[in-house]
Amino acid sequence: MRAIGVIRKSRGERWSREEFEELLRSAGYEILAIVEQVREEHPRYNIGPGKLEEVKKLVKELKPDKVIFANRLTPSQAYNLWKELRVDIIDKWQLVLEIFEKRAHSKEAKLQVELANLQYELPLVKEAIRRIKMGDRAGFKGMGEYQVHQYLKHIKYRMGRIKGELEKIRAEREIRRKKREEEGFVLIALAGYTNAGKSTLLNALTGEDIEAKNQMFTTLDTTTRRFKVKGKMLLVTDTVGFIDGLPPFIVEAFHSTLEEIVKADIIILVLDASEPWKEIRRKLFASLNVLRELKALDRPMIVALNKVDLISDEDAKEKELLVRETIDGRANTVGVARISAKLNQLEELYNLIEVALSRLPKFQTFEIRVKDPSKLGKVLSMVHSMGDLLEVEYSEETKIKAYIQTGLIRELTKLGVSLKRIS
Repeated sequence: MRAIGVIRKSRGERWSREEFEELLRSAGYEILAIVEQVREEHPRYNIGPGKLEEVKKLVKELKPDKVIFANRLTPSQAYNLWKELRVDIIDKWQLVLEIFEKRAHSKEAKLQVELANLQYELPLVKEAIRRIKMGDRAGFKGMGEYQVHQYLKHIKYRMGRIKGELEKIRAEREIRRKKREEEGFVLIALAGYTNAGKSTLLNALTGEDIEAKNQMFTTLDTTTRRFKVKGKMLLVTDTVGFIDGLPPFIVEAFHSTLEEIVKADIIILVLDASEPWKEIRRKLFASLNVLRELKALDRPMIVALNKVDLISDEDAKEKELLVRETIDGRANTVGVARISAKLNQLEELYNLIEVALSRLPKFQTFEIRVKDPSKLGKVLSMVHSMGDLLEVEYSEETKIKAYIQTGLIRELTKLGVSLKRIS
């Protein structure tokens, strides 16, 4: 597939041409040309009429399969552009959905992508119906009037079905989440801009081999694995990557996946430290905006500056300081860690996870008394797996002082031991 890309930005607006080109390549397009314009949005075409003529000449000369806009197009603008250029017109968010379609593997991910696509198409079909009523017979994707109306009914019906199926999956996930909470597990969610290295970090933390490629939106399926930090058993979840200006219809479609961030006890916000500060800052604000939409900024947050192996120590320290200054007061930040997930350099991150855990009510210090010697081995094993063993006093009744997850209380009580909270 061959495409011409179009970027229009207002003065002072943040846009990354490199990111747009990377999106095009990730979707499998050969980039024939990129046209840029700095001006306020034209209500009819998004770009100005003069720039439209330039694009029209390129279409005739290069014969692309699509013209792809980096801006969000209104249904009316998409239609007007199609009438002028007579080639498929899509915008950045339809491009993102094309990438999502390629990456979706699980049933849930496929349903979420389909829902987002239908939510995107809905206003386009309504615009087609509006124009048909005005006497314009262009239709939608070559459909006649009757077909367009039937397609609108199909979209609404299918959206209802998908939402119902996603609600069932969400309910099942909620049951699993509550069970984990009852067992005392702490959930850590990896969040951040696409291609920041979240999947590589999950692999480094857990010793897994989850697919992690240097490309955008590798992860669409929620992945949860166990790992230990200084004897404490934790859960870590990888989630779909963010992108600047993530529209509400994508957030809504992926709500059940993004909900893992909202329900997490701790959030690790991953940033790519190898990028210029201007890009890091842009992506940091984009990530914070999504977390704000999800109402997740009150969660304890660790910022992980990843890929520090690609930059100097001096550069890494300077970027750490800039991140601290930028995020101060904007989130419930525990601290900033310089890491290399690829080289498994995670000591600073482990230390901050320890600090975050100490602030959670799920961990408390108990005195555990074990009367039955046959149960002692199992009690010690459970304490080691879900907390820290502080001291043991052996006698007829063994006394154990331990810092454990409160969810372990019920399991220990089943063994017939007595517990007394110390702090």
